Amino acid sequence: MNKVKLRGLIEASLVKQGFERVNGNLVAPNYDDKQRLQEFHAYAVAHKKKVAEKQLRGYQEKLLQRFANGQEVSVLSIKPRLVEVKAGTEEERLFRYATLLWSIPVSSGYGRRLRFLVIDEHNEKLIGIIGLADPVYSQKARDEYIGWTHDIKKRSLRYVMDAFVLGAVPPYSSLLCGKLVAMLAASNEVRMAFARKYSNTTSRISEIPTGNRLACVTTTSALGRSSLYNRIKFDERILFQRAGYTTGYGEFHFSNGVYGAMAKYTNRYCEATDRKEQWGNGFRNRREVIQKCLRKIGMPTMLLKHGVRREVFIVPLASNTFEFLREEHTRLRWLNFDTSEISEQFAERWLRSRTSRYEFVREWKREQLRVWE
Repeated sequence: MNKVKLRGLIEASLVKQGFERVNGNLVAPNYDDKQRLQEFHAYAVAHKKKVAEKQLRGYQEKLLQRFANGQEVSVLSIKPRLVEVKAGTEEERLFRYATLLWSIPVSSGYGRRLRFLVIDEHNEKLIGIIGLADPVYSQKARDEYIGWTHDIKKRSLRYVMDAFVLGAVPPYSSLLCGKLVAMLAASNEVRMAFARKYSNTTSRISEIPTGNRLACVTTTSALGRSSLYNRIKFDERILFQRAGYTTGYGEFHFSNGVYGAMAKYTNRYCEATDRKEQWGNGFRNRREVIQKCLRKIGMPTMLLKHGVRREVFIVPLASNTFEFLREEHTRLRWLNFDTSEISEQFAERWLRSRTSRYEFVREWKREQLRVWE
């Protein structure tokens, strides 16, 4: 595709997503409610479903059976079990299918990854999913909240993982089980799974051990200010600490057929940023591809500004997480987030006093989760 056609494709895609022409420039719209934000994301979500169709559609009937009908859920008997997702398994297909139910496009994560299904032992149905991956290098709200200097962050970021997807699926989402899944992201099981998986690995970029100690989990709200993470406590300790907001830059509005065309153009006409030979010859990430493509075809890199500011949260897994990340302490004093105790406290805080309000859940049918007809 030549430069003129690619420019036209990008402009048409952004306009379709709500970008407006102001003084000859494309500018992201202002968002005043979550419905408008969901509409903004709809284009990328539809593309993600289209891409996934080839690999997952043939499994759809079987995967749907892993979701609960409302009548299969016993509110007071919900008992979560974490199942680590391995590559090439049915659990991985179920995880990927579940991400297609989100109202925003879910990334696949970067670098190191841990993925979990949260299963209800009462009926063996899916409650929700947890996906952790390497955090982005620069995030002002997070970095200032922790109190990092540039050099210390380079050494300490390996002790952080970011939840790129975190939440419950219907009908459990209507039972506030998104809060349960969020609490489980801080569990001992997740921390120990990280230790097992990354006990003997070395970063290709920094050439230092990645470390098997997970000091904290970070995440950002899906749509502006979050209600999901609000007031989540364990033993009266606030789990999700508010660190501020992102600046409204990213790549999701290019996460469709447009990105594929941009990547092909960039690979043909642009060179990757200089790096060490052992890091490989490709581009660092999607953002570098987009930035270099936009510059090459004469479009402003400010188009990466989508304007969706998301709330940033940090979940410390130790009582001295921040001191450790600032290299003031050398050992972590772990907090004990036991899965069974998390389940019990969630039920006490969010479920037992509300059971009479959940009769409408009984009418839910898993057929409503069908992605492809």
